[in-house]
Amino acid sequence: MEAIRNRIMSYRGSGKQGAVQLRRRKSKLYSKEGGSAGYRADLFGEYGCLVLFTIAFRVLNCFMVQTSFVPDEYWQSLEVAHNMTFNYGYLTWEWNEGLRGFSYPLVFGGIYKILYWIGKDDVWFLIWIPRLAQSIFSSLADVRLYILMRKLENAELAKWVYFCQMCSWFTWFCATRTLTNTMEAVLGTFALYYYPLEGSRTKNSTKYLIFVALGFIIRPTAVILWIPLVFCQFLKEKKKIDLLVQQCLPVGLFTFGISFVIDRVFYGKWTFVQWNFLKFNVLQNMGAFYGSHPWHWYITQGFPVIISTHFPFFIHGSILAPRRYRILLVAVIWTVFVYSMLSHKEFRFIYPVLPLCMVFCGFSITRLKWWKKPAVGFLIISNLLPALYTGLIHQRGALDIMSYIQQQCKAENMSTSLLVLMPCHSIPYYSHVHCRIKMNFLECPPDLSDHDSYVDEADLFYVSPMAWLNAEFYNTTQLPTHLVMFSVLEQEILPFLTAHHYMKTASVFHTQLPEGRVGSHIYMYEQKT
Repeated sequence: MEAIRNRIMSYRGSGKQGAVQLRRRKSKLYSKEGGSAGYRADLFGEYGCLVLFTIAFRVLNCFMVQTSFVPDEYWQSLEVAHNMTFNYGYLTWEWNEGLRGFSYPLVFGGIYKILYWIGKDDVWFLIWIPRLAQSIFSSLADVRLYILMRKLENAELAKWVYFCQMCSWFTWFCATRTLTNTMEAVLGTFALYYYPLEGSRTKNSTKYLIFVALGFIIRPTAVILWIPLVFCQFLKEKKKIDLLVQQCLPVGLFTFGISFVIDRVFYGKWTFVQWNFLKFNVLQNMGAFYGSHPWHWYITQGFPVIISTHFPFFIHGSILAPRRYRILLVAVIWTVFVYSMLSHKEFRFIYPVLPLCMVFCGFSITRLKWWKKPAVGFLIISNLLPALYTGLIHQRGALDIMSYIQQQCKAENMSTSLLVLMPCHSIPYYSHVHCRIKMNFLECPPDLSDHDSYVDEADLFYVSPMAWLNAEFYNTTQLPTHLVMFSVLEQEILPFLTAHHYMKTASVFHTQLPEGRVGSHIYMYEQKT
């Protein structure tokens, strides 16, 4: 070993080129002298500490995010998993139309099944164990991003890319949520690790194609980010036929075959959900039913908000980064451009581009020299405040009210019936209650028959809440025992509440930024006889 050290010292160069040369010589020397196991152990020890720290950070991240974001984090994952495992619950209209695949919910369904087998299917575990599992997936992707940049460049740059990734407020906000977009970002980072970027040692594209295919299965629009990357590789590949026949085709057949089988089992028929999803959201642009934004929304609001104060470092790093990283910049621009062409826009849709953006932010901070410490402090403080606010305060009522609903289960009062008078899917459902009490909510499926006069139930209710309630419950024996609503609705239906002896039994804070049908608080009313 001493001989190895001496020979390594003799190879020391200066600057970046010397560091790269040293790593290569070091690896070869350990291999020649029979000490490769020791060298790998050193690397494992370093990365092992990084893995443990990152997992601990994301677990803390998980428990520090106690707010709701969008309905999909429950209704397209946990609610489906609960229905798969315990055979009761509610599946939204997408599942009746075959627009969603069961592959992602199956991950959480497996967790629920294990909890059931060991007798730990309490509601607390059903809520938090899936989120902890997602936290571990995200932490492993964070580590992969660090290792990738260390292999491509050096430890200094990898450290700053990792730092930017970990201090991003939007990553903190999304990384532990059970969203398909979160898993899409995780799989995208793993795919990037194995992608044959110029200068990398990757010679086989199978691994990265597997992760791209898995991302496509979970959320078909994941392919948008990878179109320029795959196309670039195809142009550079000398054996194009071999790439298609020996790598793309087997990966596609294997991953899609598994997806088809899973969906066949749970749908009870052969269903090509990826095509149905793309046709509905992209070709028919039916997603506009849930809201539309101007074409420039991602450029003027969406992207600047999610990248936040990293934005100037992203611009600076895009200028400084070596030429081989331009394809990553092209992928970011392309993704924002394509999503801008779709009417329905959300912040989370472009979340998977953030890891690519952090690469350029790392290049920027590495070159700052005298301004490095102020820049680091600025990034920490400017991202800490929105991370804590959105994770602990904004929109927390949707989860806090569930504890009051759970109490109806603990009382073993199966005569309880709950009606949620809120915009549809505003709160979670049976995955956060886990008992068979009767629950109903205002539904809002789109008009798949394309009728001009179509109005969904939620919109119909908000046209005249009192008229709707009186018409729906003309037979007072059908009245629900509990009502849940936003505070803005209370005064409008107060005559109905008074006439039918409803009393307020719970009030939870929801947001300091109420808007439209969403109030600052959520109330629960119980009928007193």
